Amino acid sequence: MTSTQPQAQSLTEGNPDQAIIRLESITKVYGAGETEVRALDGVDLVVNPGEYCSIMGASGSGKSTMMNMIGCLDRPTSGQYFLDGVDVAQLSDTELALVRNRKLGFVFQQFHLLSQVSALENVMLPMVYANVPVKERRERGKAALERVGLGDRIHNKPTQLSGGQQQRVAIARAIVNEPVLLLADEPTGALDTKTTNEILDIFSTLNASGMTVVMVTHEPEVARTTQRVVWFRDGQVVHAHLDPEELHTTAF
Repeated sequence: MTSTQPQAQSLTEGNPDQAIIRLESITKVYGAGETEVRALDGVDLVVNPGEYCSIMGASGSGKSTMMNMIGCLDRPTSGQYFLDGVDVAQLSDTELALVRNRKLGFVFQQFHLLSQVSALENVMLPMVYANVPVKERRERGKAALERVGLGDRIHNKPTQLSGGQQQRVAIARAIVNEPVLLLADEPTGALDTKTTNEILDIFSTLNASGMTVVMVTHEPEVARTTQRVVWFRDGQVVHAHLDPEELHTTAF
């Protein structure tokens, strides 16, 4: 006899014996007939706990679609996606929202902070949706900001912070719910070189503490700070385990 109750429980618990990301024959098709576009075409990919991967490829290669898929922001046309041991490909919208809140942290090129509230209040937002008690929200929010070096700026609003500091707030917000996976989409694209290096140091430190990180980037210098590169072309993975140091020698 089969019960659906264990599956509901597994949405937040997952399975520690499985990979953080396991994609099996994932396709994403837009349009039909002559207008059909296969943004993803039979993608297989595994990311294990504690890895730090970058996703690269030319414009239109499928890397942004892949990030949306991994982040449960889009659904595959076919195939299976296991996130922390949970098959999320066919979940309802409500269940996907729960997965995004509990299991995933997002960092984007644009910081997406609320300008009228403090850094601490921005960081506390994901915990509101997770129904975390107010006192615990504040404690965890402060700890997350301290973790990214902004313990002395918790009351500052985004307009009172530099671009690099705003991205630190965004990272703190992304990690405050202790996600199993941190996703970063061109997180240094709006930053200067010095600030970029500082932000990349934070990602490396988070990874060194055990956090699994996947980053989309078009910059080889950024990708070289990760452990491996996944290279996309025409909706397919053409290199799943490219050594970042080989970026300048490999023909794509």
